Parts: sequence; structure tokens; C-alpha cells
Amino acid sequence: MLAANLTVADGTTVLATAFLDDSENAATAFPVVTNGYYNFYINGVLQVGDSYTVSSTELTFNGVTGTITAGTPLVVKAVELVTQT
Repeated sequence: MLAANLTVADGTTVLATAFLDDSENAATAFPVVTNGYYNFYINGVLQVGDSYTVSSTELTFNGVTGTITAGTPLVVKAVELVTQT
């Protein structure tokens, strides 16, 4: 959840350490996904895949502008696909 308003422009980043993990502890990094994808939600709304990128250390906005108000939940979901034989 954002502590303050976030002005977003192309290339704006949010560090992984600004997020909480599933146990509600401060995150140290995003999971590295090698065979899968990330989903990013703003206030529960899934964002278009090319509007952001995720690395192990940060989320970067691509080609979007605007302001996200304080208190808005931001969620990064990492999905790793595993094959079973």
C-alpha cells in the first residue's frame, strides 16, 4: 500500500523493498521467474502486461503517466510454471 502519492511517468520505478511479502514482512526482492510471468495489480485491477516490467529489485512503469494516490494497494504476483512428468 502506498504511503504517499506516486507520480508515474515512463521509467518510474518502485523498489521491491517498498512491498510486503505473503507473510506481511518487508520484501527484500521479487522472485525471479524463469518459466512464467508476473501480474501487476493497482487497487485490485490487473494492469496491461506491457505497461510494466519486473526485475528482482524493482517494478518499472512503461509508457504510462498519472498519479497513484496514497493508500492504494499495489500487488506484484509472480507465477512460475512447472512441468510434471
